Amino acid sequence: MPTIELENVSKFYKPKRRRKGPVHNIMGVEEVDLTIHQGEFIFLVGSSGAGKSTLLRLITGEERPSEGRVYIDHKEQGRMELGRILKLSRNRAAVMFGKIWQDPTLIRKKTIEENLAIASRIAIGREKSAMVNIRIQKVLGLVGMKGVEKKYPVELSIGECRRVELARALIGSPPVLILDEITANLDDDCIWDTLHLLNDINRRGTTVIMATHDSQYVNILRRRVISMAGGRVIGDVQKGKYGDVLERERRELVFSKP
Repeated sequence: MPTIELENVSKFYKPKRRRKGPVHNIMGVEEVDLTIHQGEFIFLVGSSGAGKSTLLRLITGEERPSEGRVYIDHKEQGRMELGRILKLSRNRAAVMFGKIWQDPTLIRKKTIEENLAIASRIAIGREKSAMVNIRIQKVLGLVGMKGVEKKYPVELSIGECRRVELARALIGSPPVLILDEITANLDDDCIWDTLHLLNDINRRGTTVIMATHDSQYVNILRRRVISMAGGRVIGDVQKGKYGDVLERERRELVFSKP
């Protein structure tokens, strides 16, 4: 089962040059060292622009580090020719990671069944339509969304679409789930339902890495909390709370002043 390791990883972007003068790189993440073991449930927290989404994309291989190394199951990402990376990275990511990003990604003009069938072909490859249908029924049942196969995304609520996206992420039985603000814009009942579902998935051995702003749920569930600010990891606490480390660091700074 995969272990995820980030070794002194930094990612910076070159801004678009619009005027004369020096151009400074924009830092996405800076000098990140992390190890994530299979079966962990991790909340990745921090304000907007802290580097959470960049860190998730570095883990999945959708971004390549400017400095440092990312290892998946002790194998370094990016140690091959660019052509092979482009050919193989999507397949490897589809097998290794189930992903849900902030923006909705269901294809609006295709039914839920068609959306999931496309995801199945990407994750598994070609197989008989009967097997694809079994996979679709299984993941929809897992997220409590049986009976929506013939519906279109526009016919579902935001919370229901998020559940379908979770079903799509799970269709290839990936060992790791990467979730970027999936509870944003959901009401409290939908958030609780989603978190209970993620807990059940995690108990079955799937690693869950979830970027979130929902501090009250982080504080109640008390899982591993990785805090980010300014692209850096400033806290990594088992059974942590949102803001625990930030507040402690503030106090240390106050007491350290002469």
